[in-house]
Amino acid sequence: MNAQAHTSAPLGAPVERTSSRALASLLLAAGVSALVVLADQLLDSWAERHEMAAWLVLWGIAVAAIVLLRGITRVVARKAMSALDAWSAGVAQRRADERLWTMAQTDARLMADLQAALDRSGSTPAKDVMDLTQRRVARILRDRLYYI
Repeated sequence: MNAQAHTSAPLGAPVERTSSRALASLLLAAGVSALVVLADQLLDSWAERHEMAAWLVLWGIAVAAIVLLRGITRVVARKAMSALDAWSAGVAQRRADERLWTMAQTDARLMADLQAALDRSGSTPAKDVMDLTQRRVARILRDRLYYI
């Protein structure tokens, strides 16, 4: 028998996804490496005479960068992932709308259902195909569903 234990977070608690953690780790590594390279460039002439001290300074800078950039990279990664999720959901919604509209153009029953939904939403029903087409064009332009 394949029994798996599932742990779930409380309903109100935000759950951090693996992808945002990975992005935060990559951002942290990039920031730390950039600061260490900058410090190495600044310490290059001094490091020839004081090798051990320069090595300790570089490690100190690396540790300080990790501590200082850790929180910033997590926030940036979470915001980036939520923005990408919202963008992806919008793209999926537009594709679904386009598929539904394409199906409705060939299926009279589906078009009647859409007309009934428009009637319930407060919009006036279309009188003919030209009116439907004009509404569709207006919605496409309003929602920026066109592609150049």
